[in-house]
Amino acid sequence: MVDVQRAGERYPGGDPGAGIESRHAFSFGSHYDPDNLRFGALIACNEERLAPGAGFDEHPHSHTEIVTWVVEGELTHRDSMGRESLVRAGDLQRLSSAAGVRHVERNDGDRPLTFVQMWLAPLTPGGDPFYEVVHGIADSTPYAVPEAGAMLHVRRLGAGERTAVPDAARVYVHVVRGQVRVGGEVVGAGDAARVTGAEGLELAAESAAEVLVWEMAESERGAGTADY
Repeated sequence: MVDVQRAGERYPGGDPGAGIESRHAFSFGSHYDPDNLRFGALIACNEERLAPGAGFDEHPHSHTEIVTWVVEGELTHRDSMGRESLVRAGDLQRLSSAAGVRHVERNDGDRPLTFVQMWLAPLTPGGDPFYEVVHGIADSTPYAVPEAGAMLHVRRLGAGERTAVPDAARVYVHVVRGQVRVGGEVVGAGDAARVTGAEGLELAAESAAEVLVWEMAESERGAGTADY
C-alpha cells in the first residue's frame, strides 16, 4: 500500500518572524494528531528553512536518533559533547541523543539554509550519545542506523531513470527535489509516500530528482523526546 502525504498537508511550525519556517510530516508540538504519530521507526520528518542569522537555541533531546540532510546552505551545529561542525549541502549529519544531549542549530552563513531533519525511535533507549557527519554522501550509498533498525538510501535520479524500492516492512520516501512516480502516484518536492507491504515496487523519475528513502523493519518499540 502507498499512502501519499502532499507538501501542503504538512503541519506548519517554526517562527517566521525570527526567520524559521518549519513543515512537519508527523504530529508535532501544538499540531497534535493521534493518528499521525509515527511510521515505523520514523517519528519526525521536518523540512526546515532558516534565514541568515536564524537558528534554534540550545535545546535537549533524548532517546532519539536524529538524521539531518542539508539541501542548500550551511548548518552550524554545536552540542553538549563539545562538538562543533559545519554541515553543507549533500552532507549527512547524525546525532544519537541516547540518554540525553543538548545542541544548537544555526544558519551562520550569508544565504538561506534548507535541511530535512528526520527523527527515529531507537529499539532500546539509553546508551551514550554519538555524533558524526558524512561529507558528500554518494548516490545509492546506504546509511545504516542499526539502533533504530533502519537504513537510509539517498538517490539522485535523472529524468526517466528508475530505482527499486527496498522490499521492507515499511518504506518512507521523501522527495527533496523533482518528481518521481511510486505505485502509480506522482510525488513531488516536499511530498512523501509511506509504503507498507510492497514488493517489486520502483521509483521512476518524472524529472531530475533527489529522494530520501528510509527502509525500516517492522518493530515500533522505543520513543523519542525533544524540546523546541
